[in-house]
Amino acid sequence: MTIILYDIPSTVGPWSPNTWKVRYCLNLKKIPYKTEWIEYPDIAAHCEKLGITGTGKTPGKWGYYTLPAIHDPATGIYLADSPRIAEYLEAQYPAAPHIFPHGTIGLQIDFEDSTDAKLAALWNFVIPPVWKILNPASQGYFRETREKAWGVPFDDIVPVGEVRAEKWAKVEAGFAAIAVWYSKKSDEGPFIMGKEVSWADFVMGAHLVWFNKAWGENDPLWKAVMEGNGGVWKKLFEALKEYETIN
Repeated sequence: MTIILYDIPSTVGPWSPNTWKVRYCLNLKKIPYKTEWIEYPDIAAHCEKLGITGTGKTPGKWGYYTLPAIHDPATGIYLADSPRIAEYLEAQYPAAPHIFPHGTIGLQIDFEDSTDAKLAALWNFVIPPVWKILNPASQGYFRETREKAWGVPFDDIVPVGEVRAEKWAKVEAGFAAIAVWYSKKSDEGPFIMGKEVSWADFVMGAHLVWFNKAWGENDPLWKAVMEGNGGVWKKLFEALKEYETIN
């Protein structure tokens, strides 16, 4: 049977980092799937209709219902939240290759939380460009909800002047810290476990796809990421293309 992956469309194809994490997992394990596209304003109604539990904290608030979500006809399950989906896929489809190899699931989930914290300053640089690549059906919703979440006019989310320099310095420090983790491996492969890909790589790869889609190949910020930290992110970005099939 074919799993259904629910994703958010754009003018440049799939871009959502959390959904990319799941797509990487499905492609790694060669699980048949197809993507169904849901525009932002339709996510809540879609999840409620299918009985997909919200992933946020407060019903009725922005972000309570989120994508990715999946439906697996083999078990009848509907499930949201990328780490939970990854754990489900690993348990339900246990044949190698593994998303969490060598019993590392706890460490890998913690890696995701730590990575999100270290790269938090990047949101200022990514949110407005994402709005530009969304379909018109999603742009109004995205802009309105992000203004409410940030508490500032949408165009003020991207920092300028000294604040911009300070924010980007935090971004660079975050990437540098994660690059150190990537240097602690026993072989020369591009992944955090060397030649063996795992969830941690999908987390970082999903971030990189997000930035690439939002900024574009020629943006100075994208070039800075690709050229930084000894090229570790460029190597990872290229190595993960093997798992970027879009069904």
